[in-house]
Amino acid sequence: MSSELISILVLVVVFVIATTRSINMGALAFAAAFAVGELVADLDADGIFAGFPGDLFVVLVGVTYLFAIARANGTTDWLVHAAIRLVRGRVALIPWVMFAITGALTAIGAVSPAAVAIVAPVALSFASRYGISPLLMGAMVVHGAQAGGFSPISIYGSIVNGIVEREKLPGNELALFLASLLVNLVIAGVVFVLFGGLKLWTQGAVATETGPGTGTETEGGDSGSSGGTGKPRPEPNGTGSGTGTSPAPTTIATVTATQPDTVPDIRLTPARITTLVALVALVVAVLAFDLDAGLTAITLAVVLSAAWPEDSKKAVGQIAWPTVLVICGVLTYVGVLEEMGTITWAGEGVSDIGVPLLSAVLLCYIGALVSAFASSVGIMGALIPLAVPFLAEGDVGAVGMVAAFAVSATVVDVSPFSTNGALVLAAAPDVDRERFFKQLMVYGGIVVAAVPAVVWLVLVVPGWG
Repeated sequence: MSSELISILVLVVVFVIATTRSINMGALAFAAAFAVGELVADLDADGIFAGFPGDLFVVLVGVTYLFAIARANGTTDWLVHAAIRLVRGRVALIPWVMFAITGALTAIGAVSPAAVAIVAPVALSFASRYGISPLLMGAMVVHGAQAGGFSPISIYGSIVNGIVEREKLPGNELALFLASLLVNLVIAGVVFVLFGGLKLWTQGAVATETGPGTGTETEGGDSGSSGGTGKPRPEPNGTGSGTGTSPAPTTIATVTATQPDTVPDIRLTPARITTLVALVALVVAVLAFDLDAGLTAITLAVVLSAAWPEDSKKAVGQIAWPTVLVICGVLTYVGVLEEMGTITWAGEGVSDIGVPLLSAVLLCYIGALVSAFASSVGIMGALIPLAVPFLAEGDVGAVGMVAAFAVSATVVDVSPFSTNGALVLAAAPDVDRERFFKQLMVYGGIVVAAVPAVVWLVLVVPGWG
């Protein structure tokens, strides 16, 4: 048995053990990386740790630390109320607002994980407060980021178009952008319908009034400390089993609806104003100055902690450490697979099949499956060139194939093992994280199984380009 096949079988065993036993998958993956790296791939410790996602570790810790402080001092409550007022109290519009914001950020040049890191904590705080499925809200954020991800001036778009130009393949920047935009828009619509979005429409709008004596808006019974008389908040939307709505948000929303005096005060305080400035600074630093999102977030969190230590006392404990362990462990093992050539081995085996359309769909599936655990950019850079030989023969349209592969490799970023999915998992407050992790994993698996075949049928089989 080849070393590449052994490494794939070990990964399957890790998944089976983690899903049948109460063992953190990241810890298992670290052990597997050590065993396979030392015994099969003949790698030393440096070779094994070459795949450790240090940048993602810092992003996960930094962003969850900063937004834990924002939750502690009430800034996220203020942002939720501002979002409600923006859409005139229509809760059902908020997931689409988040979709549009992340799409706009990536379309103008933000790296997809950076856009998700900025938007997801606010979006999921909103979901928790109003009993919206966190799976719905998280998927809308991630698919929004990918919808704008292939504009001609975006990071993904620039990379893929550059690869196409370098390999002297026919290209169409607009077709690539529209393919990703439309696919993610359709998926977002399906997710919205399946995971409770229609029920959000039936509850109508919540009130967005100014509470007397508070100087701030109130909605659904939120009246501030001086006793406003806002209308009762509607009961939280129930999304049914398996949709990602945990019992915790429902309980919180119910208590808030029946006991208005327990609603946090949403007035702007010096701490909240400073936190809002910090969040804006994070956006500007990442988008305008191309600074690292994780390091920037940690720095801002430290400044806030020093200024208001009481608000920040418990923030470190609220960093999503189990999620960090899972993601870093699995990606370290994937790094071992890359070091020993397993991914290249699989891609070359597919491209040598000799049936262009079959090779095309298999490459889409490999791109989707591997990208669910690794860098989408890295996979596109590694596998698109493998398609050059049969694309050069003209049996498969280059424009359609490149678009189908690019979409397949990025739409799966809802997986909890990808950077975007991990950020969504880490940012969700008041959820059963183990349950939410499994739901994201199942949803990511469905996307991996279904989307490559669909985009292959729509974009590759007709011979576009």
